[in-house]
Amino acid sequence: MSQKKRLSAIMGAPIQTDVASPAHPDSSTAYPPVTGVTPPPPVAEKRPAAARSIAAMWAAARPVAAQDGAVVELDPGLCEPSAIADRVPDATDATFEAFVDQIREEGQHTPILVRRHPTKPDRYEIAYGRRRTRAATALGKPVRAVVQDLTDAELVIAQGSENLAREDLSYIERAHFARNMERAGIARDLILKAMAVHRTELDRYLDIAESIPAPVLTIIGPAPKVGRPRWLTLADRIRAASPERIAAVLASPKLVGRPSDERFAVILTELAAPQPQKAKPKAETLKDPRGLKFARVERSTTGLRLTLDESIAPGFGDYLADRLPELLAAYRTSRG
Repeated sequence: MSQKKRLSAIMGAPIQTDVASPAHPDSSTAYPPVTGVTPPPPVAEKRPAAARSIAAMWAAARPVAAQDGAVVELDPGLCEPSAIADRVPDATDATFEAFVDQIREEGQHTPILVRRHPTKPDRYEIAYGRRRTRAATALGKPVRAVVQDLTDAELVIAQGSENLAREDLSYIERAHFARNMERAGIARDLILKAMAVHRTELDRYLDIAESIPAPVLTIIGPAPKVGRPRWLTLADRIRAASPERIAAVLASPKLVGRPSDERFAVILTELAAPQPQKAKPKAETLKDPRGLKFARVERSTTGLRLTLDESIAPGFGDYLADRLPELLAAYRTSRG
């Protein structure tokens, strides 16, 4: 199914066909001008048709009477992400710096979509465009935005429709987005519309997202080249590993400085390797002055086992057991 048809199915209205881009990029968004708002200066539009503004498609899918937004400039500090995260943060994402450089040189081609924050009158909530907002913040510039009156459902659908157009949104990020919508109480039917998937595929996304613990996903990041089969393999290995082993793998120095896909590969490999077996401590034998073995001491990571030979010292076991509270008290006193 083409991108236009999927968006049309989500929005319930036909998507307009492409037309030649006008000289001013703002006029390509199909938003009417608003009196008193000065649009930002023209920027040369270099984007291919396949990457045209999602904001324009969203506006085209809504009734004309609802097209009450105009492209304006906002302080990015006033724009807050929606409560439903779709991106998995990656501190090693080298593409973000290139993205900032592109906006610095060419300007922001596509406006973000926001609504007035439902509980903070002086702020806005981002439907899509978090990365552009971050770039504007890094550059110390206003972010070009379209302000729409969106319901909660419309916000989720708009966010999902933008995700459909992202070639760089990884498999785990889509699964992460679906899980976050479900945890936020979004109805399954609305999640299906937002992600444009069948129920079976949505179940797969949710299963993967629930199988990868948050600490593991935080360390790995978005892993853009990793698809569902390898995530399933990782989920199986995580289920088979102890919490201690998982923690040790996540702390491995092999992960330092590697990009997200390589961090995934390291963790997948480390969890597949046989876990080294610790040498079992040898039992210690205790002898009396005559050289007779009267006790055996076995130590482990969780405790100590003492076995007494009653034939060598009859009644010594009872004697020792009766005095254990006294010995413990003396031990604690000696430790201060």
